[in-house]
Amino acid sequence: MTLDEKLAAIRKEIDKKRASAEAHKAEIRSLLEQDTEDATTKAKEARSAFDKESAEIKDLEEKRGLYEEALKGNEQPAPKAVAKPATDERRKQINAFIRAKELGKEMTIPASMLRDGASTDPTTSGIVSSDNPGTIPVDQSYIPQRELQTVVDLKPYTHVIAAKHAQGVYPTLKNVTGVLHTVAELEKNPALAKPEFDKVEWKIDTYRGAIPISQEDIDDSEADLISIVNENGQQLKRNTGNAAIATLLKGFTPKEISDIDGLKEINNVELDPAYSRALIASQSFYNFLDTVKDGNGRYLLQDSIISPSGKTVLGMSVVVVGDDVLGAAGEAHAFLGDLPRAVIFADRADLDIQWVDNDIYGKYLRAGMRFGVAIADTKAGYFLTYSPKA
Repeated sequence: MTLDEKLAAIRKEIDKKRASAEAHKAEIRSLLEQDTEDATTKAKEARSAFDKESAEIKDLEEKRGLYEEALKGNEQPAPKAVAKPATDERRKQINAFIRAKELGKEMTIPASMLRDGASTDPTTSGIVSSDNPGTIPVDQSYIPQRELQTVVDLKPYTHVIAAKHAQGVYPTLKNVTGVLHTVAELEKNPALAKPEFDKVEWKIDTYRGAIPISQEDIDDSEADLISIVNENGQQLKRNTGNAAIATLLKGFTPKEISDIDGLKEINNVELDPAYSRALIASQSFYNFLDTVKDGNGRYLLQDSIISPSGKTVLGMSVVVVGDDVLGAAGEAHAFLGDLPRAVIFADRADLDIQWVDNDIYGKYLRAGMRFGVAIADTKAGYFLTYSPKA
């Protein structure tokens, strides 16, 4: 293998390692946002893999530098261009014109310095980029940059149960509203109110897909195509779960508010004090929260190291999702309530991204997940819409 071939192979390996390291960084960030023990363990494993790849990239870059230096030593100096002969008179005129320009003197270009019939107007006689596009290279990057998007996974905020069958019933106990009776001495005990149960029915649905990729595309791509498609599959799975949960959130009792007082009334009066509170807010709703001030001019939205999202308002944790998750672009919606009490996520199977050799010359990416979602408690929250006063 020649030095050029070795250098090209090392460069390709460096790009592959860098793409894999970026994928591990995104995986670490996603796992840490879940804030669970299992996710933390996986994040540590991903961090170890990231550190290993970083060290390998450093070694490969050093080797690449050695090969590049070696190739420079083999390069032959470019042949010097042979100057076109010029007459002594023409050379004297050119030198005189240059010295005059250096001294700041004005001097007309002698006619002998110009070609016959040539114009001195640079806009008509000059050479511009469009005259020689073949000599101007185009800088082409082969490592794609992923478009940024919201990476919030709503699944950990729900009540996740392990489903062992394709469908089932989950019982929930209603709140007790009765009281004990006053009884005189030695009288018989009156009957206690019976506990009341609600049955939440859920059914598992299967979400899956596949895409074939040619081996030629895998071999010839400068970037790590397998890692790119694998990360794309993970995002598809997260988006699928978020869409199913958001559909249920939009089915809770709707409430319209026009200011922060309306939000306080729902939080203080409408929602039972027994429920925990959190806000799943769209970007437009979050913008409304971020601009509200109290009577002293202080913003109500506060930073919090306790909240998983890092933000709180009125003592509630705030989780921000895209406008299109809870509605359409520009619409300000939010779910206020106890999300674990409100939604059950029956997790049957979360299939890992699988690569299998297909009967074609290539690989086959399979991704899938099986789960069911259901509203567990209709009183556990409200679906809010913010519309400013006219």
